[in-house]
Amino acid sequence: MDIAQRIAQFENMVQADPENDMAHFSLGRVYAEAGRALDAAGSFLRCCQINPAMSKAYQLAGEQLVAAGDTARAGEVLTKGFTTAAARGDRLPQKSMGEMLAKLGLPVPQTGGAAGAAGSAVEHAGAFVCKRTGRPGSKLGRQPFRGAVGAWIYENISAQTWDEWIRQGTKVINELRLDLSRDQDAATYDQHMREYLGIDEALLAELEKGTA
Repeated sequence: MDIAQRIAQFENMVQADPENDMAHFSLGRVYAEAGRALDAAGSFLRCCQINPAMSKAYQLAGEQLVAAGDTARAGEVLTKGFTTAAARGDRLPQKSMGEMLAKLGLPVPQTGGAAGAAGSAVEHAGAFVCKRTGRPGSKLGRQPFRGAVGAWIYENISAQTWDEWIRQGTKVINELRLDLSRDQDAATYDQHMREYLGIDEALLAELEKGTA
């Protein structure tokens, strides 16, 4: 499927379900691949409006605004995204946004305080904290599937967040008309799953390297 077809696919998905944060996120991804920086930033920002906890979307919106030359708006988005990522414990997006702010010559927000103390209290209480949401939850009963990604999900994603993905994944299958018996469709489903759970390309490469 070429880039134009993928754009049309996700545009249709957004039109069918305008409140689907992952549809906007995925549309932003393909706009970025096509070099449509402002369109990509708009899609990522819409994702943030629907799901303010999606710290990765702030990062990507900031990157696309920088690419489009709108550094003032990029600074605003990255600053908000940095504080969001810090509050949620999303260390990789937080680090990336801090580096981008520094490159733009803008101050990197100081984090900690009450939010950090609350997070530490949860950790010290021994509760399982979901890596994606930053909220306490229940640990999965077992690894959802074999392999390094499945093991990471078991160690980092709560049962509640996994259940949310199953519901979201059903939407992806239905709206994109995926046939999971086909390798290409299964790969599309897996990509949506990783994006939803916060497994970016750097983390995926690290996980796959560990199994090599």
